[in-house]
Amino acid sequence: MARFEQYYEAWLSSQLEMEVNPRRKERLSQGLGHGTVEFLRKVWFPAIGSLNHLFPEWEVRDFSNGYRYLDLAYMPGDAKGGIEIQGYGPHARDLDVRRFKDLCRRHCLLALDGWTFLPIAYPSIVEETKQCQQLVLAFIGRFVATDVPSTLTWLEAETLRYARRQLRPFTPGELTAHLKVTNRHARRILQGLVEKKLLDKASGSQRIRTYQLHL
Repeated sequence: MARFEQYYEAWLSSQLEMEVNPRRKERLSQGLGHGTVEFLRKVWFPAIGSLNHLFPEWEVRDFSNGYRYLDLAYMPGDAKGGIEIQGYGPHARDLDVRRFKDLCRRHCLLALDGWTFLPIAYPSIVEETKQCQQLVLAFIGRFVATDVPSTLTWLEAETLRYARRQLRPFTPGELTAHLKVTNRHARRILQGLVEKKLLDKASGSQRIRTYQLHL
């Protein structure tokens, strides 16, 4: 998981450098919880391949004019997705009535404020990793599953749909096999979609090796 460690350290450092809110900055400086890190390591990063658009310890206001913090906020564009890791211990087994009601109220407030909320149980991260990855892909799909522009050719439209289903960087070779066209033709399609800002280069400099959905 050396690749994840590199991504994670760079991602968390950039979050700290960009943050001007002293409350959130202090929380970030203390590091993320074990459950959040394991979720990113075992579920999110293997499924998605990046930590783009994720913001840890994201501050939201509640109806009492106080502050609450999401374990992770997923915000591509104007979308608002909230992810929280629910531990199994004092947080669940010994939850008293007051804390249980507060947890329910928290979820209600997020929903009323337009957030799509994804709670993940920590035991599932460890014991049901693949199922959690499928949940994450479905979660992200709510934000990227939109119709394709009518100006696209059939092959361009199918390439865009393919990219949305993958939700990870993919190679021209993979697209070649899917569309059943030549590698050269697949690369022309990909380059055209990059120029239209529907796809992005994911890796490679002089020759692009992988592409990903533009969010």
